[in-house]
Amino acid sequence: MERARRLRKGTEFDTAYSKGTVVGSSFFAVRSVSNQLDHTRWGFAVGKRIAKHAVDRNRAKRRIRELAWRLPVAPGYDLILVARAPALTAKGPELKDALVKLLVRAQLLAAAE
Repeated sequence: MERARRLRKGTEFDTAYSKGTVVGSSFFAVRSVSNQLDHTRWGFAVGKRIAKHAVDRNRAKRRIRELAWRLPVAPGYDLILVARAPALTAKGPELKDALVKLLVRAQLLAAAE
């Protein structure tokens, strides 16, 4: 995922956490806040309570990132995708379906797949 499409600074994450709206499912929670850009920026979070080892947290973020950047998300949002425990052991198609359903519920998809 290119650099301009990622949330990188702590203040960007803080804004999304404090001002954003939350929609959750069993696999993920997505926090969204409108930005003034013509594209959507993504942030990914996997907590230490979910996966004790950094290797497992990073693997989960890589899997989720790969699914997320391919989806047709509406432009102009900062999104933080927070993984929950079942997401660590779920298969790829199951994760994708859960993510699509979550983004539809949050009204963030540009066009449903």
